[in-house]
Amino acid sequence: MKFKKHHTAVIDEGAKIGENSRIWHFSHICSKAKIGKNVTIGQNAYVADYVEIGDNCSIQNNVSIYTGVILEEGVFCGPSMVFTNVYNPRAIIDRKKEYKKTIVKKNVSLGANCTVLCGITVGESAFIGAGSFINKNIKAFALMVGLPAVQIGWISNQGERIPLPLEGNGSYQCPVDGLIYQLKGKHMDIDYENSIY
Repeated sequence: MKFKKHHTAVIDEGAKIGENSRIWHFSHICSKAKIGKNVTIGQNAYVADYVEIGDNCSIQNNVSIYTGVILEEGVFCGPSMVFTNVYNPRAIIDRKKEYKKTIVKKNVSLGANCTVLCGITVGESAFIGAGSFINKNIKAFALMVGLPAVQIGWISNQGERIPLPLEGNGSYQCPVDGLIYQLKGKHMDIDYENSIY
């Protein structure tokens, strides 16, 4: 076994778990889940069949990741945040064929107690504030807060505020890693060609 698990964790036969990953107390990993390298799964977490978790993700305590959710590398899921996979659930109606795909792009942070509605994509390096409700696609590098969440700014790969307006044109160089962020209209991107890092 190239990963570590607490003796109370339940890992069903067939689950794929990468090297140096850690599964903590009372967590359950289903048989068809795929978990990358260097992933931390906190206490009392649940990872359903067909979930994909990329390398270097951090899943904090009390997070359930249901079928249809894909986390790319470096995603942070804060304590007790919530994913869904059915838009209109009913206890007496089987809607397993209606599961919607939710994609969380690389380096996203999902704050404690936030809720992510199924069927959306959260863009690269977006930051979702604690307690927020996400009910639509989120742009890369967007800083989102509220119920429902609204964009209040931009945020860098390093988790630092980017002092540019929500829309327009402009650039900003992160003092931490030297990357240049380029705002074009309503979208943010990284200018790797001119960055010094």
